[in-house]
Amino acid sequence: MFTKTFRPAVDLIITLLLWAYYFAAFVFFFFPAYSAAALFAADRERAFQNLNCIFYRCFFAYLKLLMPRVKISISPGVYAIRSSVIIANHLSFLDPILLISLFRQHKTIVKSVFFKVPIFGWVLKSAGYLSPSLVQDSDVPDLMVQVKSMRAYLASGGNLFIFPEGTRSRSGAVGPFEKGAFTIAKLCSAPIRVLRIENTHLVYPPDCFLFNTGVPVKISVSLAGSIECDDGNNQGSPLKGMQKARSLLEGSSTH
Repeated sequence: MFTKTFRPAVDLIITLLLWAYYFAAFVFFFFPAYSAAALFAADRERAFQNLNCIFYRCFFAYLKLLMPRVKISISPGVYAIRSSVIIANHLSFLDPILLISLFRQHKTIVKSVFFKVPIFGWVLKSAGYLSPSLVQDSDVPDLMVQVKSMRAYLASGGNLFIFPEGTRSRSGAVGPFEKGAFTIAKLCSAPIRVLRIENTHLVYPPDCFLFNTGVPVKISVSLAGSIECDDGNNQGSPLKGMQKARSLLEGSSTH
């Protein structure tokens, strides 16, 4: 009875503490580091990606400190992924920042509106994150320039991760895919690594401001499978790659 009575207050306090991390850690620790990287780093884009990775690793360490009943399990093979287009299912706002925390060299797709946010937009642009136009509009004038740049980036060891559902699943089931990630993989002759994310929605549910702090949860990220360059995603239509990726994700959900 006591727990049920005070749980909403605990959820609110922990939520506010987690959001406070964004402000305090950024202002007092990371903004000076981003500024130094902008001025002095030989490769500004890579330096910003690395700082973003560290920022969110610290966030999840703080989350586990505040919510000790939350465990995070990352399969060893996930950390080893390089030079790949990564796709994953999408359950929570935690998913993209969790993937950022796993890869020091990474890019992803960010909603255009976030690029307009002062300072935050500067960080996104400096890290080389991409506008949705790259995956949604095949007629953008500089598409091939961006693809050429992405091909070189992937070849250097970087990863591009995309959530092909485009939005968070409210039911937990894998939703319809957009073809952008598979088109990029085809144009760049890059392998696709399919990741399965589990239980992030139990910690931070869709359409909810408050973190759910009252239940034991094991968040996991595992490698569901791979689609190599000669295994559907680089032959003809991206449809074959989409079909195989869906099969891998839906199959791994039963494990």
